[in-house]
Amino acid sequence: MKLTIIGCAGSFPGPDSSASCYLLQHDGTSILLDLGNGSLGSLARHIDPFEVSAVALSHLHIDHCADVASLYVGRKWQPDGPLPPIPVAGPEGVGDRMANIYGLPLDVGMKEQFDFIDYDHAPVEFGPFMITPFLVNHCVVSYGLRVEAGGRTLVFSGDTGACQNLIDNSVGADLALYEASYLSRRENPPDMHLTGKEAAELANAAGVKRLILTHLVAWYDSEEVLAEAMGLFSGDVELAKPGMVVEI
Repeated sequence: MKLTIIGCAGSFPGPDSSASCYLLQHDGTSILLDLGNGSLGSLARHIDPFEVSAVALSHLHIDHCADVASLYVGRKWQPDGPLPPIPVAGPEGVGDRMANIYGLPLDVGMKEQFDFIDYDHAPVEFGPFMITPFLVNHCVVSYGLRVEAGGRTLVFSGDTGACQNLIDNSVGADLALYEASYLSRRENPPDMHLTGKEAAELANAAGVKRLILTHLVAWYDSEEVLAEAMGLFSGDVELAKPGMVVEI
């Protein structure tokens, strides 16, 4: 399974990165975890966006889902005619949320371009990928995503505060892709985002082998976030960077 970091900026696109988007490829199939604002253009540096087979969204804040609307435009209006629908999975109401973002009537929405799937906590299969969504702690309904393919496992935290459910669903993972938006030395809102320290502690508790910190916000020094995690995590830890490619 190959991971390419498309966008790793948290809350809004930053000067060096679009918002949340991660390309996973295995056995000829390409899927996306999140498609936040600004990420579709960045994605085109690595793959034809119309070759993506499916999209799995962690939650419905625009920095994680807004460019589904941009993908809709491309798939509907490309010069050779509309492309067939692909699956887009997300929290309950994902189809209506996408229609609202683009200003479409809810009874039509984007149904000709996307087959929307509401998570029900059961695994979702896209080709060789099996994705198991699990609830995490955020200010809206938000899911972490455990992705398995080719005998390897990646766990994406989505946006979350520290929670046992993230540990339980990360046990044995080869790679933890955890958000780390906050600094421990600040007073942070509860149940919103992780610090680098918390990300390391949760990854240690789950026994994961490798940790990549993402959802890095523009108003904090990411190197300080990394330093927090490096002092605690027992395995390899690094910052996500746009264009980073990881073989899992």
